[in-house]
Parts: sequence; C-alpha cells; structure tokens
Amino acid sequence: METENNTVVTEFIFLGLTQSPEMQLLVFVLILLFYLIILPGNFLIILTIRSDPGLTAPLYFFLGNLAFLDASYSFIVAPRMLVDFLSEKKVISYRCCITQLFFLHFLGGGEGLLLVVMAFDRYIAICRPLHYSSVMKPRACYAMLLGLWLGGFVHSIIQVALILRLPFCGPNQLDNFFCDVPQVIKLACTDTFVVELLMVFNSGLMTLLCFLGLLASYAVILCYVRRSASEGKNKAMSTCTTHVIIIILMFGPAIFIYTRPFKALPADKVVSFFHTVIFPLMNPVIYTLRNQEVKTSMKRLLSRHVVC
Repeated sequence: METENNTVVTEFIFLGLTQSPEMQLLVFVLILLFYLIILPGNFLIILTIRSDPGLTAPLYFFLGNLAFLDASYSFIVAPRMLVDFLSEKKVISYRCCITQLFFLHFLGGGEGLLLVVMAFDRYIAICRPLHYSSVMKPRACYAMLLGLWLGGFVHSIIQVALILRLPFCGPNQLDNFFCDVPQVIKLACTDTFVVELLMVFNSGLMTLLCFLGLLASYAVILCYVRRSASEGKNKAMSTCTTHVIIIILMFGPAIFIYTRPFKALPADKVVSFFHTVIFPLMNPVIYTLRNQEVKTSMKRLLSRHVVC
C-alpha cells in the first residue's frame, strides 16, 4: 500500500529487548509481577486522593494526575511487550507504530510539564506561602492542567508530523521492543539529518531545559527551606527531595536517549526499558511512600473496605 510519502512498509518487526529465550522468560516474569503489583497501587493512589476530603490541596490534585499519567503511560509499552515475549514473530503495523509513538510522547511530554507545574506549586507554597491561596486557586490548577495536556499534544504531534513525511521502503526491523523516534527514523529511505536535528531540538532540548530548570528551582526552594526556621521544615525538605528523585528518574533516561544524535548504543535498550516500563509505575509510589498524609488516608480507605 503506497501513500503520499512513498511509504511501502506496512509493518515493522521488533528485534526485542533480548534474543536469549532464558532472559526473555526472566524479564517476562519480572515485568508481569511488577506490573500486577505496582499498577493497582497507582490506581489506589488516585482513588485515595479522589475519596478523601482532606486531600484537596493542589499538591494532591497534581499527584493524582501524575498517577493517572503514569498508569496510562505504562499501558503504551508494557502490555504489548509481554505479549511479544510469547510471540515468535514480534510484528506491529505501520499505523499502530505511529499511534504508539504518538501516545508515548503525548503522555511523556505531559508528565514532564506536570513536574514543572508541581515545582511551581512547591515554590509558591514554601517561598511565597502568603500568596499560595490566591495563586493556586482551583481554576488556576485546572488551567495549568489543561496547558500541560495541550503542551504534550503539541510536542507529540510535531514528532508524528515529521515522521509521517518520511518514506519507508525497507528494511523494516526495529532494533527495539517498541516504536520510538530514534529507531523509526533510521529505517527511512532518505537522508534524515535535518529531521534528526529537528527531533533533537523538539525532544532533547525541551527535556534538557526542563530538567535544568527544575533542578535550579528546587535548589532555590531547598536553600530557602534550610535558612527558614518554620515547623514544617522537615516536611518541606522531604517533599522537595522526593520531587527531585522523580525528576532524575524521569529526565535522566530521556536526556540520554533524545539529546544526542540518533546513533545506537549498547545501553539504549536497557535505558529505554527502565524509562518506559519501570519508572512510570514507580513514580507515584515513591511520592506516596514519602507522604504521610496520603499513606494515612490510604490505610483508612483500605481498612474501611476490609471491615465492610
């Protein structure tokens, strides 16, 4: 089937995370166990925040959205990866590949912007507490939420638009376990130097700037907290430290993948595996384990249902 961009490839073949049957079985079991344990935890976080009237502060509103984004993000790669482990031939259609790529960057871009919004929320709460209630109104929170969803959409649609203009006439083997920009571009039957530069600018530069901006903002917040003598000093330090951990877990692999020319490295698959499968499921859990209010509310919710 030939399209306007002269694409004749109708499907791509994944080479997978590893070619060893023993390693495939081990990774399959680990991912399945991890997925079945952690994913319900993310939905429990959302349910806890939605059902507890005491968790109405903007921090918890954004935490619930983080859990939703990460749970949605985990559905893009992990389920298909589990199915492919059981399949002899790991095939994905051209359209499904583009769809997977779109949602990968749509949700990933949205989450990156959500972390920026959460940093802004912490800055106002800690450094400008008297202005917090007037700045972080519900209407403002919803406006920021809408903005980050739109930002993720624009980021992703640029990626997809650039790829749809490329001709794919063979080969069709993707040296990965999911569809992503670096591997798909390499299969195009044309010079992709300019497209790669645009991709690095769109994904890599945006990721790097967000990462450096977030680290700088939390450095300012932590310095302010250390100089203050308020009663909530330890809580603020704990919250900000948790946010920094999440930022490093999310942006570290993304910077490694997208801020360099699209040249394959031995560590690419492992970094991509943690970036797309493991870390998205763990982010909200890390937040929850370090947040006493959410843990207490979650225990009440669980005990109430157990008694019933």
